[in-house]
Amino acid sequence: MARRLAAALCLAVAAVSVAVATARFVVEKNSVKVLSPRSLRGRHEAAIANYGVPDYGGTLTGVVVYPADARLADGCRPFGEAAAKALRSRSRRPVVLLVDRGGCYFALKTWHAQLAGAAAVLVADGVDEPLLTMDSPEEETPDMAFLANITVPSALVTKQFGDALRAAASAADDEVVVRLDWRESMPHPDERVEYELWTNSNDECGPRCDEQAAFVGAFRGHAQLLEKRGYALFTPHYITWFCPDAFLETTQCKAQCVNRGRYCAPDPDGDLAAGYSGRDVVLENLRQLCVHRVANARNASWLWWDYVADYHLRCSMKGDHYTRRCADDVAKSLGLPMDLIDECMGDPDADVENDVLKTEQIVQVGHGTRGDVTILPTLVINNVQYRGKLESTSVLKAICAGFKESTEPDVCLTPEMETDECLNNNGGCWRDEKTNITACKDTFRGRICQCPVVDGVQYQGDGYTHCKAVGPGRCAMNNGGCWKGTRDGKTFSACSDSDLSGCKCPPGFKGDGLHCEDVDECSEKLACSCPHCSCKNTWGSFDCSCHGNNLMYIKAEDTCIAKNMSAFGWLVTTLVLSCLAGAGVAGYVFYKYRLRRYMDSEVMAIMSQYMPLEGQNGERLPLREEAQVEHA
Repeated sequence: MARRLAAALCLAVAAVSVAVATARFVVEKNSVKVLSPRSLRGRHEAAIANYGVPDYGGTLTGVVVYPADARLADGCRPFGEAAAKALRSRSRRPVVLLVDRGGCYFALKTWHAQLAGAAAVLVADGVDEPLLTMDSPEEETPDMAFLANITVPSALVTKQFGDALRAAASAADDEVVVRLDWRESMPHPDERVEYELWTNSNDECGPRCDEQAAFVGAFRGHAQLLEKRGYALFTPHYITWFCPDAFLETTQCKAQCVNRGRYCAPDPDGDLAAGYSGRDVVLENLRQLCVHRVANARNASWLWWDYVADYHLRCSMKGDHYTRRCADDVAKSLGLPMDLIDECMGDPDADVENDVLKTEQIVQVGHGTRGDVTILPTLVINNVQYRGKLESTSVLKAICAGFKESTEPDVCLTPEMETDECLNNNGGCWRDEKTNITACKDTFRGRICQCPVVDGVQYQGDGYTHCKAVGPGRCAMNNGGCWKGTRDGKTFSACSDSDLSGCKCPPGFKGDGLHCEDVDECSEKLACSCPHCSCKNTWGSFDCSCHGNNLMYIKAEDTCIAKNMSAFGWLVTTLVLSCLAGAGVAGYVFYKYRLRRYMDSEVMAIMSQYMPLEGQNGERLPLREEAQVEHA
């Protein structure tokens, strides 16, 4: 009886929650582009299934195949070896198996297609309606163990598009080639990914709870690495419901809720009289939320992953350790202060709102591109609900798809995550064969051709056919792409660090800067053209000499002058210099003893008229000592 009451309460709480929140569901989509035949070319939407492994950030090109046997058209039966061989494409491209909707679970169709060798599955809707998300069964029975082994992606297409694909694939004409594209299924606005996991501390809810616990343990290392280095921002969330007013005083509400029915969780085993209660689950959920808040305040938010993983191992319900005492031990082992965690949790018996749990109920309602969170576990990446299996590698790949191109961390560029397209013919991008500098940059979504920055030097160009170093230091990178030559121990370059771009042949050379050749100044009469000059061209310059031993060439004047002068010339020069020296000495003596004394007397006379000096009786005094001596 208690089990039935608990189940009834859960249904009532869920119904009220849906009515209050007005549930909003968002269908996550990828695109299907038909490449051939020409009559079907175009782009169509498809709803990503919530199982298997969508290839976030990638594409898949394959041939659409529809089973010829009508009994296998819905994919609800195993195809068998003979039928599987018939599903292969003539061009040996990957097979995208098209099956009809109905007859069995969506996931079972995909499983049978995967066993038959299909690389992806498209399910054609049977009625005209908006696209919906294909999900796995809510109640997983032992015969559904295959769900964890589905690895191929699946999607639902509209009836109109499905009918067109079916007709074209059933014809004996050319193959129907399509490209499934998940590159824009995950938003990738910047260099940081923000994601959240809606989970539960209950470990008695069957395969779903086991999946969550396994994921936390396996993904913990990736999550902590991404967060410690600032690549990602993670936030955990927990779903709670509230108890209707009519049930507040019932045993069911008191056993499954805190804060007087405001925050509730279903009884773990459905038996209110035994085992752990829904109230215990709410309290541990609240504690785990506060662990994250306290750790985040200490700049160590990644400790949440350690706490949750350790709590699952040490404090499981199955081992009868799902207690406050066990939680204290786990927190203390991680250096987390329990007093701050308790302060964050508040009083669960008080008839007041709990700020932490109230916030969880608010953010549970969808906003923007994200729908309401109604099932567990739910992973949200960049405000878009993740579709597919909750498995470490699959989730990491989806997170990697959330980074802006060329900002992905190294963990996203490993061979397990993506294929380095730059290894094949340099990705079709520009490359300098001499220095092996390339414009090909590997990203999670594929290569991009972008002129690089090398040792602080920026390259500019289209990235495909050319890139050229520009700015300071460019001449150090393959001489800036300019001409450079060395001969007879001399080196000339058409690249100048004083110029931020361009190439210019140096003096003594001519050309476009990419190719330069020596200028013959002698034959072109550009230098050494005086009557007594003799010109000889050299690489990058010229040598000019004068006929006769007593002549010297002056390059600036392009002329020859005598090296030695006659005795008479020297005498004249000496006399001229002596005269100039004598004139200078005479001028100095005149200034010091005549002109300066006269100026001092005149200045004193003027000053005495306007500013009489005390004690001097109006006498005119000289300004300098030497003037006084002369008057004595």
